[in-house]
Amino acid sequence: MISVTPKAIAEVKKLMQQENPGEALGLRVGVKGGGCSGLTYVLDFEKAPRPDDKIFEFDGLKVFMDPKSAIYLNGTELDFSDGLNGTGFTFRNPNAQRTCGCGSSFTV
Repeated sequence: MISVTPKAIAEVKKLMQQENPGEALGLRVGVKGGGCSGLTYVLDFEKAPRPDDKIFEFDGLKVFMDPKSAIYLNGTELDFSDGLNGTGFTFRNPNAQRTCGCGSSFTV
């Protein structure tokens, strides 16, 4: 299971209304091969879950995750930061043994 902070929930809901008003049902969170450390995080809006997805709900926000990604993201926290060091979503992944300098890819 993953967790999503209230700040991240609010930002995702805001973006869903701006970019896909009335279209997206939830947020897809996952991983794919790539980046300088081997795996990269994936965030995307989805209209419906896929048949084998794990589905989580946080304050009305539905989060979809495929079973393969769930292995790598178990215990991960999705947060949103808008500080002086940059604005964007961040992942705190206890399974990541190494991350790249930009924080967008990791190794387990």
